[in-house]
Amino acid sequence: MKRHGLAEIAAGAVVLLAAVLFLAYAVTNSGRSSAGGGLVLTARFDRIDGLAQGADVRIAGVKVGSVTGQRIDPQTFLAVLTLNVDSGLRLPDDSSAEITSEGLLGGKYVALVPGGSDRNLASGGEVKITQSAVSLESLLGRFIFSVTELAGNQAQRNGGGQGGAAPPSAPPANAAPANRPPAGRSGR
Repeated sequence: MKRHGLAEIAAGAVVLLAAVLFLAYAVTNSGRSSAGGGLVLTARFDRIDGLAQGADVRIAGVKVGSVTGQRIDPQTFLAVLTLNVDSGLRLPDDSSAEITSEGLLGGKYVALVPGGSDRNLASGGEVKITQSAVSLESLLGRFIFSVTELAGNQAQRNGGGQGGAAPPSAPPANAAPANRPPAGRSGR
């Protein structure tokens, strides 16, 4: 009995140790640490729907930093993001930032697109050219509305404005019944 209890305690300790190691790995590699040392930039957006603090900042799909802060400018009501970017990068001051989605159901991140200026952004600088997040719900709503409106207009044109679909018309008087061959021809 005593031996069985020690085995269970040892197995529980191993599972607990594995869980602690997994948690430590997740925290250190999530990009959500507040450690500074990089190039700190700000960018203003109309909308940042779905972008969380700690989200990636990428150039050409490669992670180069993270979003370290979000706030609202009380005068303009724009969302102001604080970005911490790798200090080894020399970003031209005409670079742009856009909020992009990883896929249809993926998370959002900030994509930096370097410009062509000879002058570089310094720490504390602002990315002036920005493109806000596109709301998938808004696009879907607009699409459904336009399809519904198009279908309603088509039905109105087909109905001739008589409050519904036109009644079926009678066949012409000289038309042969559907199950008989036309007159003058034999079926053989």
